[in-house]
Amino acid sequence: MSKAQKKENITAHHPTLAKTPTGITGLDEITGGGLPLGRPTLVCGDAGCGKTLMSLEFIVRGATQFNEPGVFMAFEEKAAELSANVASLGFDLDKLQADKKIKIDHVHIDRTEIEETGEYDLDGLFIRLNYAIDSIGAKRVVLDTLENLFSGLSNQLLLRAELRRLFHWLKEKGVTAIITGERGEGKLTRQGLEEYVSDCVILLDHRVINQISTRRLRIVKYRGSVHGTNEYPFLIDDDGISVLPVTSLKLEKPVSSDRVSSGIPALDKMLDGKGFFKGSSVLVSGTAGTGKTSLAAYFANETCRSGKRCIYFAFEESPKQIVRNMHSIGVDLQQYVDKGLLKFFASRPTLYGLEMHLVAMYKVIKEFKPAAIVLDPITNLITVGSVSEVKSMLIRLIDFLQEEQITVMFTALSLNNVVSEQTDEGVSSLVDAWLLVRDIEYNGERNRGMYIMKSRGMKHSNQVREFVITDKGLDLVEVYLGPDGVLTGSAREAQILQEQTGEVLRDYAVGRKDREITRKRKLLEAKISSLQTEFESVEEELNKTYQEEELAKQVAEKTRNEMTHLRREGKG
Repeated sequence: MSKAQKKENITAHHPTLAKTPTGITGLDEITGGGLPLGRPTLVCGDAGCGKTLMSLEFIVRGATQFNEPGVFMAFEEKAAELSANVASLGFDLDKLQADKKIKIDHVHIDRTEIEETGEYDLDGLFIRLNYAIDSIGAKRVVLDTLENLFSGLSNQLLLRAELRRLFHWLKEKGVTAIITGERGEGKLTRQGLEEYVSDCVILLDHRVINQISTRRLRIVKYRGSVHGTNEYPFLIDDDGISVLPVTSLKLEKPVSSDRVSSGIPALDKMLDGKGFFKGSSVLVSGTAGTGKTSLAAYFANETCRSGKRCIYFAFEESPKQIVRNMHSIGVDLQQYVDKGLLKFFASRPTLYGLEMHLVAMYKVIKEFKPAAIVLDPITNLITVGSVSEVKSMLIRLIDFLQEEQITVMFTALSLNNVVSEQTDEGVSSLVDAWLLVRDIEYNGERNRGMYIMKSRGMKHSNQVREFVITDKGLDLVEVYLGPDGVLTGSAREAQILQEQTGEVLRDYAVGRKDREITRKRKLLEAKISSLQTEFESVEEELNKTYQEEELAKQVAEKTRNEMTHLRREGKG
């Protein structure tokens, strides 16, 4: 049997549970696709934790996104109150009711009118609910809240019997239902029975720790389906509810070999001449005043200059402060804000808990879709969580950004205390590249030095560079070695000036020697020329005597030859 056939057989023997997507950001991911189709789900929690909003958003998203009409039966708030409460989220309940997409029915229950008899039942509710479902063909139903429905009953046996009837009736009707319930003492609900008869139980919690409030969600049970079992923070904002899934435990994120520039050519040169890897995480740490924010702003500026989007999360300075301060080093961030390439999100860390900050970041990043983000500084998050909690938060964020192939730059303030050292060490193990900017005190002067502590996956410089901030921008000065080692600042300038002065003096001395040599060469060449002339005269005189003797010899030879000829003629 082939693997494909085996897989088909396994699928045939293990069908997946049918589910109804909620449309709530993150909740469908945690539940593996949504709530159980045609079954009741219990959403429970304390007052103010978001039960009504979650169930109402379930109805609205179903009607608007999945074309599934829904009935919302409220036992506490009237339809007009519900419409007013969710109008700020963009939910127009009146229009949805007019379009027959949802139906809101308020059932008023007065405890004083309820008589506890053995004949008490929910038949009236079933008739009313059945009419509401059939009138719009509803696929989704919400009952909010269960306690108000049974507020006048103290007979536990009767109450349990009616609860079971209600849940069975909803299943038989085939609607996907949410029933909200208030949390009880030591139990998920006041009655303690709803969680047992529900196919899915979602517990909402709103807690305050160190004066910071956080909402969390947990899937207590989900019959017939695998689901997330952790606590997940969720955020209520202008768009409704956003749930943050915990990061995947598997290290299977995609990676890229593409590079992105830091904005500083000298720094890119130290990073194998190309910059950071796309989708990587970068930590810039250093003491106060070493230029961490300037480095982050340069990185954001370079991202936007290349036509890509960037988000700048600021936990210390306001956007206007950052824009103004960066003008002093020749960086105009406002132009990219105006073009829509750069977005600032500034808040004090104490605005939310760590999870809420993370949920807010997820939401903004998903909407804006940037190529890079900046977090400046992450050490401020220590005020709302421990080092381990901050590290856990950053692990989630880095995993998410790697999945989206978004490059992130963190800045961290280093102080001379244990907490900051733990923060640096804890965070540095998570990131792909770590830049350390430190003060270098020498000759009564404070300067900056930059080290590349690590950069995974590439060769990088191991040298210390002087980090210079001027009105023209940022730069890294080449390593300058003096007699006493690496020199920075005015000591470097003084040594350079001294060497330049010495070089000028050497050049002058060399020039003077060259001129003296030239003069002596010319004098010698004149003497050589004179001797050459005198030699030529003597040579000519000697040659003259030789030539005269040769000529006389030739004349004598000629005369002798002629005389010999004449004698021969006379004899004949």
